[in-house]
Amino acid sequence: MADAKIHRRGFLRVLGVPAAVALGVTSDALAQGPSLRATPSCGTEPTPRQTEGPYFKPASPRRTSLLEPGMFGAKVVVSGRVLSIDCKPIVRALIDAWQADARGEYDNAGFTLRGHQFTDESGRYQLETIVPGLYPGRTRHIHVKVQAPGQPALTTQLYFPGEPQNRRDSLFDQALLLSLQDAADGKAATFDFVLRAQSF
Repeated sequence: MADAKIHRRGFLRVLGVPAAVALGVTSDALAQGPSLRATPSCGTEPTPRQTEGPYFKPASPRRTSLLEPGMFGAKVVVSGRVLSIDCKPIVRALIDAWQADARGEYDNAGFTLRGHQFTDESGRYQLETIVPGLYPGRTRHIHVKVQAPGQPALTTQLYFPGEPQNRRDSLFDQALLLSLQDAADGKAATFDFVLRAQSF
């Protein structure tokens, strides 16, 4: 678990009410949430680490879309960059993601809603998935491992803004909030990972 006393790095944009309502979050819930800090500039601190949790599986399939035929849930496309602390893009950084389905359940037998990819020549990634469901004790989140070539992996989690469960989840960190908005076929989210990479 990340130390709550450490100043954290986040790439934050406040969620608009229409998008929140579409996720079942009221404007009252947004108004009562914690105030968000201004986004810090590059060169400060890396993305906070968080626990891996009990459901990670190695050797996930390489793919940028975790969607499968007949999958239930609201579609969300998460995109962004992987950067060093001096704002340089990290090419071919590994991004391995896993999450619960819309019912809050993990596939521990196979690789549903699990996959890895590599950033492009600009350090960019894009992950097509669904909004994860809730399960007892946790708010909505996506687990991620991010690793620059030849460097240790960063293990963390991404969170959804405006969720009432955020304030009750002991792991929640507002520095790991996705920036979320409506899209033509679901939701579009962004997040830039910042790694303490030495060379790549």
